[in-house]
Amino acid sequence: MQTLVKTPGGIFNAPQHLEIPLFQRRYVWEKEEQWEPLWGDLLRLVAARSTTPTATHFMGAIVLQQLPNSVGGVQRWSVIDGQQRLTTLQILMDAVGAELEHLGERRQANRLRKLTHNDEDDLPDSPDLDDAETLKLRHLNADRAGFVDVMLAEPPVNYADLRDRDGRIVRAHEHFAGLARAWLSESADQLGMRATGIVDALREGLQLVTIDLQADEDSQEIFETLNARGTPLTAADLIKNLLFQRLEQERGDARQAYQKYWHLFETPFWEKEISVGRFLQPRSAVFLTQWLVSRTGEEVQTRSTFRRFKYFVEHEYTGTTMQLLGLIHEQAVAYGEWTKAASGRETAISAVALAVYRMESANLEVAKPLLLWLHEPDDPKPAHEVAEVLAAVESWIMRRMLMRLTTSALGRVVANLIKSFRGTPADGLGERVRVALSRENSESTYWPGNSEVRRVVEELPAYRAYSRSRLRMILEAAEDARRGYSSGRPSRTGSRIERRAMHIEHVLPQRWTTHWPVVGLRAELDRADHVHRIGNLTLLTASLNSGVSNAEWATKRAALNAHDVNLLTRDLRDKEEWGEATIDARSADIVDLLLQTWTVPEGHVGEVQTEREPTIWVDLAQIVAAGMIQAGTVLDSRSDRPAKAVVTDKGLLEVDGKQFESPSGAARHVVGYTPNGWTFWRLPDGRRLRDVRDDYMAWLSAAEHR
Repeated sequence: MQTLVKTPGGIFNAPQHLEIPLFQRRYVWEKEEQWEPLWGDLLRLVAARSTTPTATHFMGAIVLQQLPNSVGGVQRWSVIDGQQRLTTLQILMDAVGAELEHLGERRQANRLRKLTHNDEDDLPDSPDLDDAETLKLRHLNADRAGFVDVMLAEPPVNYADLRDRDGRIVRAHEHFAGLARAWLSESADQLGMRATGIVDALREGLQLVTIDLQADEDSQEIFETLNARGTPLTAADLIKNLLFQRLEQERGDARQAYQKYWHLFETPFWEKEISVGRFLQPRSAVFLTQWLVSRTGEEVQTRSTFRRFKYFVEHEYTGTTMQLLGLIHEQAVAYGEWTKAASGRETAISAVALAVYRMESANLEVAKPLLLWLHEPDDPKPAHEVAEVLAAVESWIMRRMLMRLTTSALGRVVANLIKSFRGTPADGLGERVRVALSRENSESTYWPGNSEVRRVVEELPAYRAYSRSRLRMILEAAEDARRGYSSGRPSRTGSRIERRAMHIEHVLPQRWTTHWPVVGLRAELDRADHVHRIGNLTLLTASLNSGVSNAEWATKRAALNAHDVNLLTRDLRDKEEWGEATIDARSADIVDLLLQTWTVPEGHVGEVQTEREPTIWVDLAQIVAAGMIQAGTVLDSRSDRPAKAVVTDKGLLEVDGKQFESPSGAARHVVGYTPNGWTFWRLPDGRRLRDVRDDYMAWLSAAEHR
């Protein structure tokens, strides 16, 4: 490795091809953030060099790796890092050169052209020589066409005729050309001096740190060091670079893999930034994080995605890089189909897409790793088990959302479900997930029961408590249930409600004092308390004008009857009056519909308990003697250090040929410290030893009361 400070003249002067690999991300620099600041820096440098000829401006670092030369060809380098700087610098020099040539400053234009274009005499003498071969910087990725067109265009450039007219590269060239034209033409008698000054500054005044790698050096390590922390590169950018570097090491066809498997991530759908918590991220980066959680059963923070993905690839995944790319691509296609179906309004929708729609309306991405795990192409789960798992998890999330409980710990629970049940028999998976969720008993993760949801939601000012997207989704779910979709019987209308299409209307208007007056302060307070409750809200196909919306009940009811396409609204037309009592009754009815939509196991209460050890001593031998665990059962560890323990007929755990009386002692042997052994070890069906212990305690308690 050689590290040197070089000027553009030192970097670009020799005949060469600097190649940006096809798997590098596209050009992303923009006018406000990068182009205009760079132009300002350049003009300040020109001014400084007029009095101090040695003045310089530092532009950053680039990493180049030497590539094998073809016979008779020029030196080739792969741009490992810094393609944004190099691309911008080449565009800037070519744009300034084009304006200089147009203004008659041919000599200065040629000084810049020597840094952007190879002399044809230095290239192989071949009838098949591509015009693009003359360019010293060669884009092999999706920016190739736009870059070649604008860099080979004759001055003055007609930008409207270029193929990628609206692309960033063409826009950057046009922007710099306009700035150069205006600056060079400010003073006609100073054109020659300005031309010389700007060319000298571009050739010799700018500086970059260049890291030159030999062909056999680890470019990925350098790339990660420069980019993995505190840079605009997304997890998707870093992961792409890692995978394609590995693919080349495995002598795979990178071009074929890019077109077949990765190109979709560079389409507008996957490049769109979506909200995750308080931050915006490209959908591709969000998906890769969720995919990683689905494969590892670990909660992965966005800032750790690349590091954890690299560990997964290097130490856990056993297939080839090409196989991994294919696997990711196949699940990305399914993920995209769910998302696109969820964003539409079609009433015919799969259960998975409907769940995605509801979670996205609630701004909760937490269950998507579970969906990916359930639909792994290399380990498919039976459709009925997928449906049961999905129903349980959606109910758990939505009930917590209805009660406005924290969602910060739900990702950990989802990851634990994946880790607990990965590799366990698919039969009975839905029931095991239901049981696991029903055992959650902390404030941050428990599954609320019917009575608690009813008590909170019936009196909640829903219109103020929920965002509009959440509230609309809740009312849509109630309407679907009213149509029969929660009962398992055929729908009463033949279709679900059209999503995202309805307007939320207050039955008792928000401005009720004119046409809906009541007598007395207590009555006024009671009415104000009811106006935003869920029983006073309905969905309409179109919003009512303010006069009708705020009118007395007879007029308002007639207007609502015109929108009785929804059953929740149709139910209002038989009401002779509307007030607090009818709002309370309708709130109870709507909550009933929501509880039918998002059900809990029979008898589930959803109690929050403080974690504590049993008050009487229980050991594994007692549980084995009771027949709740069979001798010979093989337990797996719930840690980063995979280990197995065999249950003996005496209730001991055997690990690595050694026997331990307690689960914690066996766990200590594995990790070197003493964790809670009852939660450390899991059975083949995914249950923890603690779950079996709790069942044993419940059995003892029941026996005492017989």
